Amino acid sequence: MQHFSPPAFGSRFTQAITTFDARNARDPNQTLVDAVATPKELAYAQRMTEMLQRYQPDAPETLHLAARCQHIERWTLPRDAYPMTKPGYHQWRRKLKEYHAEVASEIMQQAGYDAEAIARVTRLVSKDAPLADAEMQVLEDVIVMVFVEYYLEEFVGQHPEYDVPKWKDILRKTLRKVSKTGHQALLTQVKVPQALVPLIQEVMTEEGWL
Repeated sequence: MQHFSPPAFGSRFTQAITTFDARNARDPNQTLVDAVATPKELAYAQRMTEMLQRYQPDAPETLHLAARCQHIERWTLPRDAYPMTKPGYHQWRRKLKEYHAEVASEIMQQAGYDAEAIARVTRLVSKDAPLADAEMQVLEDVIVMVFVEYYLEEFVGQHPEYDVPKWKDILRKTLRKVSKTGHQALLTQVKVPQALVPLIQEVMTEEGWL
């Protein structure tokens, strides 16, 4: 498996990243990366790092940390532990954000980060920062880019019952979170599944994003 390592920011950064990865390496769910079975959330974390470097190579340390721990230990809070309703879904999502932020804070404290850096990362991870915050927007762009490149095709395959208008609605809601720069990057820097390129371009054109 290829490992994606962010720039070296110092020993505490290395310690935090290593610990994030060690936690995610416990994920019992597996995914294939270059034909090698890999813990699902470890693969996701490394893909977030790689995409951030591709899209924003001069991203600051806090943004690299937030990208690497977006889904940390996500499997410990399964969706079916909450009511299978819309309110239940939102409750699950809130708990996930809170949990990811708590784990990130704990690991960063152990690595020697100060309260200001920890607060910044946990705000990004929990998505408490508004999209007007430039780093929050970059992180949101990267989240969508990773989804499109690595997970969208699989998601489509899981829902053969969805028609074209339904997919356009899903794409529209997803791409609304992305900045203008991110929209351009999606078509130039991201490996979009070929079968979905026309639909994505159509949605972007209809919304005036191209």
